Amino acid sequence: MDKLLARVTEEPLSVAEHEAAVADKAAGAVVSFAGVVRDHDGGRSVTELEYVGHPTAPELIAEIAAEFAARPEVHAVAVSHRVGLLAIGDVALACAVSTSHRGQAFAACAELVDEVKARLPIWKRQVFSDGEEEWVACP
Repeated sequence: MDKLLARVTEEPLSVAEHEAAVADKAAGAVVSFAGVVRDHDGGRSVTELEYVGHPTAPELIAEIAAEFAARPEVHAVAVSHRVGLLAIGDVALACAVSTSHRGQAFAACAELVDEVKARLPIWKRQVFSDGEEEWVACP
């Protein structure tokens, strides 16, 4: 089994696939996360989202995943970010981390989500029910 899975894709994401990708006989804990498209933001109704990634996004998500996979307490890492037009309820970010102990897995998974959100050059266009739109996380 590979120690990491990292991708930026237009395909729907499955958290279960990410959990399976980090399965390891030495792992006593697998923690996963699904970042799901919600129907509201800032008190306004959201009807759809579009994520647009910079051409370097696949390289950078692989770099981030490798940093986490290199940690001695981490057995395996899987992380994917979806791009394109997403509907309410779709998974935009899926990740899973396996470690020997639950505290390490919770901490690593939370840190992984934060690092991806901070460093990955992917921007979000929100469309509101009144027809207005806004770009979020644009530099």
